[in-house]
Amino acid sequence: MQQWYPAGLDMSASYPSLPMTAAALYSIISFLGVNIDLMSFCSFLPAIFGVIACLIIYFIGKDMGGKTVGLLAALFLALAPSFLARTALGFFDTESVGILGLLSFVLLFLRAIDENRPPRSSLLYSFGAAGALAYFLLGWGASYYILGLTALFVLTLILLKRYTPRLLFSYSITFGLAFFIATKFPYLSLNYLTTGPVILVASVFLLLCLAEVLRHNISAKTKTMLAAVTLIVIVGVAVALSQLGYLANIAGKFISVLDPFLRAAAPLLESVAEHRISAWGTIYYDLGLGILFFLAGLYFTLRNPTNRNIFLLLFGATSLYFAASMVRLLALFAPAFSLLAATGTLGILKPFYALLREAPDIAVKAKRRIAHVSKEYSGIAVFLIFMLLTVNLAFSPQTGGIPRVYGQAYSPLTITAASLPVTPNEPATEWLDMLSWTRNNLQSTTIVCAWWDYGYWLSILGNVTTLADNATVNSTQIENIGFIFMAPEEKALAMLERYNAKYILVFVTLGIAQSSSGSSYVVRFVGYGDEGKWQWMARISGQARDRFIAEGLLDERSAWKDEKAFINTTSGAWLDVGKNTTIYKLMSWAKQRWADVSGVQSGITVDEAGVQPTYFKEAYFAGENLSAIEASAKYGGLIPIVALYEIDWQKYYNATGKP
Repeated sequence: MQQWYPAGLDMSASYPSLPMTAAALYSIISFLGVNIDLMSFCSFLPAIFGVIACLIIYFIGKDMGGKTVGLLAALFLALAPSFLARTALGFFDTESVGILGLLSFVLLFLRAIDENRPPRSSLLYSFGAAGALAYFLLGWGASYYILGLTALFVLTLILLKRYTPRLLFSYSITFGLAFFIATKFPYLSLNYLTTGPVILVASVFLLLCLAEVLRHNISAKTKTMLAAVTLIVIVGVAVALSQLGYLANIAGKFISVLDPFLRAAAPLLESVAEHRISAWGTIYYDLGLGILFFLAGLYFTLRNPTNRNIFLLLFGATSLYFAASMVRLLALFAPAFSLLAATGTLGILKPFYALLREAPDIAVKAKRRIAHVSKEYSGIAVFLIFMLLTVNLAFSPQTGGIPRVYGQAYSPLTITAASLPVTPNEPATEWLDMLSWTRNNLQSTTIVCAWWDYGYWLSILGNVTTLADNATVNSTQIENIGFIFMAPEEKALAMLERYNAKYILVFVTLGIAQSSSGSSYVVRFVGYGDEGKWQWMARISGQARDRFIAEGLLDERSAWKDEKAFINTTSGAWLDVGKNTTIYKLMSWAKQRWADVSGVQSGITVDEAGVQPTYFKEAYFAGENLSAIEASAKYGGLIPIVALYEIDWQKYYNATGKP
């Protein structure tokens, strides 16, 4: 009940693979006598999962192109920034087990359909693939992707006339058993079987059955009739389920990945930085010069269209599209990129390496001379490719020469950098100080209102009760929180009263700049905290404009649709109505307090006088004692302020005449 108060967070409505794995492994090491607390153990798990994922991709690459491809694929994955970010120390989230489950399924399923393996081996690999798929379905929201990809892969094999009974055998066992296991968990349940990707899987299964029937010696008329009936059944079932509303969930959730421009109409989704469309610079930063080897890998894979290579081509093309659609899905693209880049690297090196190993022809002088020259050029080519890889993985010109892998591996967790875009030499203490204060001075039942970005920190580390967090399971409640911040104090308190909130928290980031006259220095907002997020609060709460009017919280004149009601869109300056919002008062007063406490020592004033809130009084401001000199030395001049206000309910009741 400490999360999403007052309804609480139904843990059965969350992916079970990660907590289930953590609980099982923690029980095992505790039984073996390893003395470690649960939080520290969970912090180490993502890095361990990352190591195992690199080991698995080695075997996938080995099956596709030999040991060299496997080793290179493991190297590329281990150094991929998007993969490192999702398997970093402390990143205890679904992606860490998701990538592991994805790679396990790919390895086992491709081995299961391999015609060169005996039937017993294929059966065992099918069982293993089913377990890996069930684990993936219960571990990561991107599991819909692998269902669609595998169905597309098998459909492609059918169209290319590569159907074999082994394919039907492994496909049916893998998906049948995986769905049987996964739907036993409450999070998926039997309703999962009517979602779009599962219908696609079932449709491909019918096509496999049709292909098996058509293999036998039957008349052309019968074949045509069977094909027509099968297609009619598939289309009819899909249309019926769509009309009954069973396919609405998959469309509503994932259509925005297929068409990213639809997210513009959903500010709650768009407000998350990881849900933005990937800019070219973002993709280049993640892939670097490896793009060249990735393209070469596509070429060499296309030249050798084995079943595994067909899967790899589809994997690479589809995951690249999804990664371009959403920044977060670069982690999904990382394994495909690693395999294709490894294939491309080997494909480029292979002829040069063969020439280097070729014995010189002693009999013919001309040929000996040509072979000698070829070896020289081959050596230069190998050296150049080595240098390209070294530059890409070590020196990285796109990052100013700093090794990409070092930069990503040593990027601190957000909380240990005080939620600033910097890499401090030591953990930043502002957020940690705030969470320590709440843990030591407030009760676990004390309700603290904050934007959802900070919900996990406050509830888990700060040990207080929060209204929302990164789970975003209740859009209505997030709209209400946005209303609290964007409404005037009196109306905000009317909403806060519904939640019995005792405190409200904002996070702002400040910077020092010269005044307009140039004779002094002023402190101003720089945009990394709520001063940069309030526009999303306005847009998200603006989505519920009609509801707030119907509930009597706003009237037509005071209601808003987005941030344009609060600022001058030309200059970016706050309008009077904006300065009367709760968020502006809480932020501007935090800035004013820093100037009063620390800025006065350096003669620094505020760029605009803060507005003191009427019904919110200072409880604890972490960072207000950070001097400008310390901020310059530690955070590049940025000043993080985590401001906790206590709600003065008595003053509010006295002013409004409420008992």
